[in-house]
Amino acid sequence: MGRLEEMYRHSLEEPEAFWAAAAAAIEWDEPWQQVIDDSRAPLYRWFAGGRMNTCYNALDRHVERGRADQPALIYDSPVTDTVAALTYRELRDAVALFAGALAA
Repeated sequence: MGRLEEMYRHSLEEPEAFWAAAAAAIEWDEPWQQVIDDSRAPLYRWFAGGRMNTCYNALDRHVERGRADQPALIYDSPVTDTVAALTYRELRDAVALFAGALAA
């Protein structure tokens, strides 16, 4: 069995363990108390009680860990022949600038 099939099987057989392991790869401001809260099924709550900063996980932590000058976003349009790239640092700074404008 290949790795993808093994992961898929694990996700079906032990969903809480599978998703808890996946979530451990990101930074949490507050840890969750429950991976899947099914008390109001079919309206499930994922990582109930947990709190995280999506922007930090997507950008800031990569800058902090030495990836600041690596490409974070690459745009390559076959329609316009436009190719552009932003590093983690450039994208983080652009997001911060835009967030500041929204907050003003």
